[in-house]
Amino acid sequence: MSHPSLSLIVEVKARHEEALGIATFELADPHGRPLPPFSAGAHIDVQVKEGVIRQYSLCNHSEERDRYLIGVLRDEASRGGSGAMHDEVQEGDLLLISAPKNHFPLKPAKRTYLLAGGIGITPLLCMAERLARTEADFELHYCARSAERMAFRDRIKTSSFANRAHFYLDDDTAAPALDLEKLLNEPEADAQVYVCGPSGFINAVISTGKQCGWPADQLHTEYFAGAETTSEDDGSFEVRIASSGAAFTVPADKTVYQVLAENGIDIMVSCEQGVCGTCLTRVLEGEPDHRDLYLDDDEHAANDQFTPCCSRAKSKTLVLDL
Repeated sequence: MSHPSLSLIVEVKARHEEALGIATFELADPHGRPLPPFSAGAHIDVQVKEGVIRQYSLCNHSEERDRYLIGVLRDEASRGGSGAMHDEVQEGDLLLISAPKNHFPLKPAKRTYLLAGGIGITPLLCMAERLARTEADFELHYCARSAERMAFRDRIKTSSFANRAHFYLDDDTAAPALDLEKLLNEPEADAQVYVCGPSGFINAVISTGKQCGWPADQLHTEYFAGAETTSEDDGSFEVRIASSGAAFTVPADKTVYQVLAENGIDIMVSCEQGVCGTCLTRVLEGEPDHRDLYLDDDEHAANDQFTPCCSRAKSKTLVLDL
């Protein structure tokens, strides 16, 4: 059964090995029709194979309507998504995707800082092209483990914003490393900071920014993977459906989403890691144990919604608006 959000069929028009472990896929309508528009920072859901849906940022220019370009890192700890994209998806294949969604949009700013770690360059590259096109003031700081793992380096070096791009390689000990404290030392009232990449890189940027006094609403991020959580202390709890009064026990080894699905209650899910927000559900009573990376601190504190794909309960019962 396909996911309700997967409404577009696209053809893989081209596939390139962009860097070591990173492939790009160019997707277009099989009949040459224009694709739905998107804005910088947007992503699409891709059904990689039956039952496996993953999110990939669009990294071509946001004014293009004839194609979507995505970059996919082969994750050695792949749960079936990136491995299948690399090993099974070829030119000429048809894929089922969603229309573009944007949880990571650019905001108007006097100055914009784009900080990319590894594959996190994909949404920020689209942002850089948009900012350059609108003659905005911005800087791109791009970190990678090595030159051969740095996707889109040539594209950036030959772009109109090449003079605003700074590269940092972990294995180049002779070159300076990215100094976050120096870069973010002085909070700027009219600036916005965007960061994407591995969770360790994101956390370093966000925590440094907050320590330097940047307000949380000027620090923006998008995670590609869920938070590392331990389940050894998890207990069971009850979820109750407000409309019917039906109650179900969620054991330690299952998610709320799994228990509801087993009982015929369908919730739209996509990432199943608390990253994309697709499954967001209103909570009418009880206190969630938030384990997502989608809601911000204030939204967590409100306790009126949660992600049933990964979050649990601190209270004995959660009453859900279903």
